[in-house]
Amino acid sequence: MLLQVEGLCKAFGGLRAVDDLSLVVSEGEILGLLGPNGSGKTTVFNLIAGALRADAGLVRLSGRDITRHPASIRTRLGIARTFQLVRPLPHLTALDNVLVAQLFGRGAGPLRPEARDASRRLLDLVGLGAKASVPGANLTLAERKRLEIARALATHPRVMLLDEPLGGLNATEVQTALALLRTIRADDVTLVIVEHNVPAVRSLCDRIIVLNSGRPIAEGKPDEALARPEVIEVYLGR
Repeated sequence: MLLQVEGLCKAFGGLRAVDDLSLVVSEGEILGLLGPNGSGKTTVFNLIAGALRADAGLVRLSGRDITRHPASIRTRLGIARTFQLVRPLPHLTALDNVLVAQLFGRGAGPLRPEARDASRRLLDLVGLGAKASVPGANLTLAERKRLEIARALATHPRVMLLDEPLGGLNATEVQTALALLRTIRADDVTLVIVEHNVPAVRSLCDRIIVLNSGRPIAEGKPDEALARPEVIEVYLGR
């Protein structure tokens, strides 16, 4: 297994946002993390990526305990994440946004002469090759989301945590994003995705975990897990 979480807990005051969560992510899979708003999904990402310190539990990457490592070290070990609210560096071009990200990932160090070419290839991969010279502030929402993925890829991740990568996209943009995510998986990057677009999750994910109040209530193949009565009641509202 590539990523392992054991007994993870996080409380804010009297509210348990994540309550004794355990999960495993196998290398090469796409895992979906679903649940209603407030179910703890983004907090789980923050705990795995190191943005928050867990109250209890363990996070392991390829068997290595990284629970107490800061976010910067976890990035260098191969964990990348994107955010619901995408915020590129507004005054830098799309190309320079990706170039800066190369400073923080696996094998990071002083930028080499070929770094700019590598950044261009990533922009081409996400469909932004023609936007390389456009400032981040001038990109559309769909373009900013693709740029966010390119920046994450620039850190050479082993696993990417994608927080609502389809949020705010129209139907055509969703299909473009799904094709991109499948391409990334084919390039040996493992994906964990928080997403509310259930049809997209059904088509993309190998397996899903559904959370409610910080605890898993269902796990399995998307069609099987989403058909369970407790998921229909709590998550789908029927």
